[in-house]
Amino acid sequence: MDLIGVLMTDMTSQTSEVLEKALALPTKDRGMLIDRLIQSLDEGPAEVDAEKVWDGEIKRRVADIRSGKAQMISADEVRSRMVARLRDVES
Repeated sequence: MDLIGVLMTDMTSQTSEVLEKALALPTKDRGMLIDRLIQSLDEGPAEVDAEKVWDGEIKRRVADIRSGKAQMISADEVRSRMVARLRDVES
């Protein structure tokens, strides 16, 4: 099973059907659909003080990196781990 197949196993049949139809659309139409779907995710009420919360989270993560508390992982290692996990899911 490929990555798309793995992702589709978690979808409802209605969502899977919509995805199949969307993938059959011309590129321009798929792009417009993507834009509209992304916009729809942002239409809810904004979180109060979200920017302040993210600023605090960023500062905490930077402090963890500088202090050595957080372990840095190379992009190659992350990719290797992701590939291994996908293989586990596929088998």
